[in-house]
This record gives sequence, structure tokens and C-alpha cells, in this order.
Amino acid sequence: MGQIKVDQHVGGIQGLCIIQPAVHGDSRGYFMETYNQNDMQEAGLDIAFVQDNQSCSTKGVLRGLHFQKQFPQTKLVRVIRGSVFDVAVDLRSNSATYGKWFGVELTAENKKQFLIPKGFAHGFLVRSEIAEFCYKCDDFYHPGDEGGLAWNDPAIGIDWGVTGTYPGSASGSGYTLPDGTGLMLSEKDQLWLGIQDTFKFN
Repeated sequence: MGQIKVDQHVGGIQGLCIIQPAVHGDSRGYFMETYNQNDMQEAGLDIAFVQDNQSCSTKGVLRGLHFQKQFPQTKLVRVIRGSVFDVAVDLRSNSATYGKWFGVELTAENKKQFLIPKGFAHGFLVRSEIAEFCYKCDDFYHPGDEGGLAWNDPAIGIDWGVTGTYPGSASGSGYTLPDGTGLMLSEKDQLWLGIQDTFKFN
């Protein structure tokens, strides 16, 4: 397990992990050691990923909070360019931390990877001018199965590091980053309901 360092149950939430691969640098740049399924299993993480996705977003874009209902996914996410604030919310109804959230800054420089198990809503906010975001999933994307949670639900109280007044919905209107950049959300992401009215995992 020398290729990775794993911080488990981050934020006091069962299942959430931060993975830090070993990185070696010299005058030519750096080399990040790859790790395989054996390394993950040694860390107690037995996951078979079946799909890789990558997105590119501009500053102020907020994607989320998303999940699949009948085909839930474990995700391993990282940033290869830029910086995002990445968030997971526990939607497991039988969990002691149901409704709790945890967020971590993922950057191309810190090379942290965030493991989010099934039963969570997930989203991220782009803080850099451009961010390229990569994630592995242990189940395929199923159109029509996607669910969502309002990113700004006051019952959860995620601190995204933005300013603005809650408008009573998931609308991003009026919210800005510290430098004044407005938030950009898809039409769909501005329609999700709060935790009291959204899907719960058994």
C-alpha cells in the first residue's frame, strides 16, 4: 500500500475517504505512482470500477448535487487541471450521519482523490478559471435514473464559500464567489428539492 495513503471516514462520515497517491518530483516535473485494485483492497476498499468520465467547466460552475436512485454509484473523483470544492451529502436513511455533508478542495496541485460510496449526493463548485474533473464509477450511467438534492438547502447548510441569500429554491441567482463571479447551474440543478423532499437510500 506504499502507492497510496488513505484517510477513511473523513468528516466522521462512514465510507467517505480521501486518497493521496505517492508523488515524486524532480527538475523535469513530477511522477505520480499508479495504484491498482490490490492496493485498494489492502486499504479495505474492494471496488471494481466500470466507467470513467471527464468534464471541463469554467469558474463559478456548480454541478450537483447528483445521485442515481435504482443504480447507485460509488465514485472516485479528482481534478487534473484547476481547482474545485467537492461535496458529498449522506442520504443513507439508516446512517447515523444522514443529512451530514463533507467538502474537500481538489486541485491539480494537491492531487487528492475523493472516494464517495453509494448512498450519497455529490457535487462540485469550480473555483479556478478552468477545471478538468475526472471520476470513476462502479456502475454505468442510467439515463432517467438520476436524482438530485438542492445544493443550497438550509437544512443541510453546506458552506460553499459563496455569498448570497437563500431564495427558497435551488436557484443560483444572486450567489457569487468572493471575487464576484456569479454561479452557473444547469436548469435541472436549479429545480432539485431539499433533503426533506428528496430521495432517501435504504
